[in-house]
Amino acid sequence: MQNALSLHAVTKRFGSFTAVSELSLEVPKGCIFGFLGQNGAGKTTTIRMVMSIFHPDAGSLSVLGHADAAQVKDRLGYLPEEKGLYKKMKTAEIVAYFGKLKGMDSSTANLKAKELLTRYGLGDWLDKKCEAMSKGMGQKVQVLGTIIHEPDLVILDEPFSGLDPVNRDLMKDLILDMKRQRRTVIFSTHGMEHAEQLCDYVMMIHKSKLQFCGTLAEVKQGRDLGIQLDYDGDGGIVQKLPGARRVNDNGKHAEIFLQSGVDPQEALRWLVERVRVRRFDYREPSLHEIFVRTVEEANAKLAAAGAGN
Repeated sequence: MQNALSLHAVTKRFGSFTAVSELSLEVPKGCIFGFLGQNGAGKTTTIRMVMSIFHPDAGSLSVLGHADAAQVKDRLGYLPEEKGLYKKMKTAEIVAYFGKLKGMDSSTANLKAKELLTRYGLGDWLDKKCEAMSKGMGQKVQVLGTIIHEPDLVILDEPFSGLDPVNRDLMKDLILDMKRQRRTVIFSTHGMEHAEQLCDYVMMIHKSKLQFCGTLAEVKQGRDLGIQLDYDGDGGIVQKLPGARRVNDNGKHAEIFLQSGVDPQEALRWLVERVRVRRFDYREPSLHEIFVRTVEEANAKLAAAGAGN
């Protein structure tokens, strides 16, 4: 078995609303796979079908070679979008408790819980109650509870939501550690930078339909090259760059796409005379750019189809 997860033409409806429409994809074993999409796009519904919380109305899926996640539940780790802890329990107790729910004996679960909490910076919190923890610390405890039994497939629904920069880095490290241990990790996210930094494969779903799926290189292949600019100065000047077709300006960083035939070196010369250029790269677009343009194009197609009816 080469794939940890396979979906074929999976559809899920809630009354007249179609949450996921004919979704097909494959998640190779041992990779990090990103589920991308706006709120309500169908990411969480897809994850819940994978976990057999919902069942598809059409199509089929395979989780670690089985049609029902319940058949391999002890090989799965799942962090839902709606997160919560038993606030009166101590951190080591609750992580061990999650392990026992997955079939670990009490002694092994207790030792593993303490080892994980210590390794990921929570050694001082072993005997403290969860109610005293910050949101980021609590989220880390939940992730450790998700992986204590060393699952083959780990699914994290919005794991970076609400985390500060330090805890985001710790979450990245934890995900990369799982890959080094040859586990498969699927996570959904709104943060394109997380997907671009971590993922081997990404897919994007928009209004129930798959828009793209593949490696980052495949997703970016054939798309317009753009200028990645880090600068100090007046962003209004950057917007006036001659020959610019589109400028995505974030204050100190801009992504610039030129009109056909415009020389990037000419753009660089123009910019150097007007702002302080700290970085200038001419390369493939960011995943953020691809995401935004894909949403725009998909919405335009839907509007055109609606107008034609």
